[in-house]
Amino acid sequence: MALTYLHTMVRVLDLEKSKAFYELLGLEETRRSDNDKGRFTLVFMSPPGQENAAVELTYNWDGDEGLPSDSRHFGHLAYRVDNIYEMCQHLMDNGVTINRPPRDGRMAFVRSPDNISVELLQAGDALEPQEPWASMENTGHW
Repeated sequence: MALTYLHTMVRVLDLEKSKAFYELLGLEETRRSDNDKGRFTLVFMSPPGQENAAVELTYNWDGDEGLPSDSRHFGHLAYRVDNIYEMCQHLMDNGVTINRPPRDGRMAFVRSPDNISVELLQAGDALEPQEPWASMENTGHW
């Protein structure tokens, strides 16, 4: 019996705000489905050329009272990046808090607008530690 990865689903409270966050990471919308009867929208976002690594943003038009406040039951999404320092600076420049800075030149964590934890991992070997990252403290939970 074969198993094929399809996607990871996360519920979002503000579709446009969440979509903008994932676009900052470099994901692109690959598919969208509006369901009038069920009153929800599904937006699939993937890294360019990696449609098989999709995140499904599920937006319920009438709100979502069932979304836990911390969303920690989910775990996290993880993406490999070419330069972790450049990605973290890009996110910070756009108002994203770096919850776990890449002090080691290898790993960082941020949170989406819906409190989804996103791990960023440096491609290849860790970069040499550098400021301001090397001395930056954690912020909040990751």
